[in-house]
Amino acid sequence: MADTADITLLLDAARDGDRGALDRVLATLYQELHTMARRQLAGQHGQTLDATALVHEAYLKLIGRREAQFDDRAHFFAYAASAMRSVVVDYARQRLAQKRGGDLHRVTELPDDVEGGLRLDEDTLGLDTALTKLAAVDPRLAQVVELRYFAGLSELEIAALLERSERSIRRDWQKARLFLLASLKE
Repeated sequence: MADTADITLLLDAARDGDRGALDRVLATLYQELHTMARRQLAGQHGQTLDATALVHEAYLKLIGRREAQFDDRAHFFAYAASAMRSVVVDYARQRLAQKRGGDLHRVTELPDDVEGGLRLDEDTLGLDTALTKLAAVDPRLAQVVELRYFAGLSELEIAALLERSERSIRRDWQKARLFLLASLKE
């Protein structure tokens, strides 16, 4: 991982309006973002959305929002995960609209392990809807899910990013899964 102190300084400059600083942050963290995207899209053969395209689309979302402010590395990765979520959900919606007129089915499972990557289909759209509901109830739990599912981070990596214990992240993950499963079955 890139040096946290350097990233924090660049994030401070970006927060103060220095667009070049944001570009340097993204260039510095590009490989980490690409790794996150690769993990997320693992097993998606024959898709037009690959890890590089996902990172580039997320980058465009990051620089396109004037209100985007990053207090620290964790905040940046949370924002990047949210941008990746948005890209993946938009891609899944577009793909379904072209393929079947956008018909959705009910998702009844939420895998505990996302090592195999996300499916870019109805499951992603159902998860997005349930995650939006969760964010309204408990934003912290929603952030853990975004970092886990849409950034592909492990519980240990999330704990380090959010400066919390791995045990508390695991509890948050379990609570979030229960909420999401209940929402997906509705």
